[in-house]
Amino acid sequence: MSDSNSTPASSSSPSPLWVYSYIKLRFFNRVQRFLRSKSARKRPTPSDHFDTSSRPSEVVSNSNEVTVRQVVMEKESGGDHEDSVMGLQRAVKKLHFGISWEEKELAAMEIGTLAKEDVKVRKLVGGLGIIPVLVSMAASEVVARRRVAVCALIELANGTYTNKALMVDAGIFSKLQNDINILDGPTRHQFAELLLLLSSLANTQFPLSSSEIVPFLVGIIESSTSTIETKEPCLGALFNLSTMLDSAASLVSNGVVEDLLKLSTTKALSENALATLGNLVVTLMGKKAMENSAAVPGSLIEILTWDEKPKCQELSCYILMILAHQSSDQREKMAKSGIVPILLEVALLGSSLAQKRALKLLQWFKDERQAKMGPHSGPQTARVPIGSPLNQRDAQQGKKMMNNLVKQSLYKNMEMITMRASAIGDSSKLKALIISTSSKSLPY
Repeated sequence: MSDSNSTPASSSSPSPLWVYSYIKLRFFNRVQRFLRSKSARKRPTPSDHFDTSSRPSEVVSNSNEVTVRQVVMEKESGGDHEDSVMGLQRAVKKLHFGISWEEKELAAMEIGTLAKEDVKVRKLVGGLGIIPVLVSMAASEVVARRRVAVCALIELANGTYTNKALMVDAGIFSKLQNDINILDGPTRHQFAELLLLLSSLANTQFPLSSSEIVPFLVGIIESSTSTIETKEPCLGALFNLSTMLDSAASLVSNGVVEDLLKLSTTKALSENALATLGNLVVTLMGKKAMENSAAVPGSLIEILTWDEKPKCQELSCYILMILAHQSSDQREKMAKSGIVPILLEVALLGSSLAQKRALKLLQWFKDERQAKMGPHSGPQTARVPIGSPLNQRDAQQGKKMMNNLVKQSLYKNMEMITMRASAIGDSSKLKALIISTSSKSLPY
């Protein structure tokens, strides 16, 4: 017999709106419970710090006071984390289901702030599906919307591999502006910082499309309105990309070598630029581009005179070694540019690594000079018998002249080395001495 108060089962399906609201409510409840479980901590008891059975009453009282204070501090910190969880829940909801763009911009700003303050939020927020929304906002033509989205992405990408991979999968590179002049200075700097973080994926064998990243970075570097602070993260991103051999073709074809050679003469950016050139010079295309550049070897030789930049000297020596190895044309260009006396200075006063590289280069120039002074394969004059009195006189005079030249050369070299060693504190005097000294007076 049926109950008169019971409601008969309805054959109709529930409303789609009701199902959507129910699923959304359960989703946020699960997120809240999960984050609360992560923030739960074990609270210490008085016995963890003091043995109350073997202590006087004063110590027991003090231990209880310390424990109460610790519990209060943990409650306060747990409350802060719970507040951030609630704020994250509200921000995610507004970002997904916000009606106006102003509401979504405020939500993106709040997410960026929470990710900066709480590492746990930064690692967990990537799984809530908000990164594709922020990537779409970063491609907006509205400056304020684009800026808050990029700021939030920077905070989410900081130190988290998963979030970086999600950004790349969401197509962040394809949404970069082709015209750099559209972006203002602060937005350029933010994009440069974001690309620096994302380019670190190159060290993890994650597939990166350098053909989409490099033109944007080159555009920022070549722009006359870009500051040194903005170019610095761009150079860091190019260095990360240069560690992948597959990226060499894209880097060289976009004119990165010429840009790096120009930036290498700026002391604030020289080290990063030379490090990237050091990665490219070991590739066939990169070495070819440097050999054909008019700035080589002049700019690299100039860097060798920077006594206050030992790292730049080491990198410049390394690049010159690669270019000069088994290339007589490059060694001839370097010799004509006056590299020998400058290498001698580096071999005397440079860092240990720079000294080793400079000595290696000097050895190549010495061997090449000795080879040129050896017998040649062309027609030679007839030899006169040595027993002739005239030839003996000429031979003695020739030996005497050679001895005098050798003594003068040795004296000049010893005097120059002594003056260089005593003039370490006066760099201007040292450089003037190097420039005024002819390479012909050196032993090699």
